[in-house]
Amino acid sequence: MTKIHIIGGPGSGKTYIANKISKMLKVPEYELDNLFWDHDSEYFGSQTLPAVRQEKLANILAEEKWVIEGVYYSWLEDSFNQADYILVLKTNVYVRDWRIVKRFLLRRIKLQRSPRKENLRTLIDLLKWNHSYDGNNLVQAIKLMKKHKDKVIILTKNDDVFKLFKKRKKR
Repeated sequence: MTKIHIIGGPGSGKTYIANKISKMLKVPEYELDNLFWDHDSEYFGSQTLPAVRQEKLANILAEEKWVIEGVYYSWLEDSFNQADYILVLKTNVYVRDWRIVKRFLLRRIKLQRSPRKENLRTLIDLLKWNHSYDGNNLVQAIKLMKKHKDKVIILTKNDDVFKLFKKRKKR
């Protein structure tokens, strides 16, 4: 079985890596943003009710194989417990800044789709949050994952992920 949980800051490459691994291993992928945020709400930034979010997560975790990615950690203990691998992306914060701005611009000129209603204010807020992520959220996430240290892999270069799974696929 292959169950992979990917966590990292905004712009760290989680979605890109999840998509590549999904295709490489023929495993379904899931973005936690789609569970956390209520994209059907008329109000930007509306969160999905926790009970609904947990039900959606339970449905994913019940599958035989999955790749889950997101910045979240506090409500994901079940995912960490069931994962075969937990990949922690510690991408340089300035690389993440560049990726966030690039993604924003691609979405603004309609070269990339997004369910989010982004504007300059949300971009600035995301960039600020990006700079606090490693010192706050990631520290807390790693504390939560300590009991799973045998399956946690911390990566600073995204290409290292593909090397890891290419080796695994050959076995």
